[in-house]
Amino acid sequence: MNINFIAVGKLKESYFREACDEYKKRISAYANVKVFEPEPAFLPQDPSRAQISQALAKEAEKISGYARGYKIALCIEGKMLSSEGLSEKIRDISEISFIVGSSYGLSEDFKRECDFRLSMSEMTFAHSLARVMLFEQVYRAMSINANGKYHK
Repeated sequence: MNINFIAVGKLKESYFREACDEYKKRISAYANVKVFEPEPAFLPQDPSRAQISQALAKEAEKISGYARGYKIALCIEGKMLSSEGLSEKIRDISEISFIVGSSYGLSEDFKRECDFRLSMSEMTFAHSLARVMLFEQVYRAMSINANGKYHK
């Protein structure tokens, strides 16, 4: 299995990078893992809707260069799954791309191109924290599928 994590922008805080690196290492026992961090599009201090829309379209072009296989967009309007549900969703897929947009999310056009929209919660999380949570849940799903001991 190949798993691509695509997230717009780099993690700034070392503790979030270290957490993602730890889960990446753990996931690597089950799959080939690649992480891509395309640069966010420039936006002025108080952007208009049109400027945001243009920025999201530019980011979608960058993301598309990395997204392969079954594409899962993380977005608040997506479907929430249990850990077991996520493990079932990805069980038989040979290549998956999990896609996290910038602070303004992902363009509607790009989300329509994805195979599935996943929501982690109705709550809003810091971008960096959401990335760590995604890595942890993918690791948990892989562990469930391998009948590992991590998931209780």
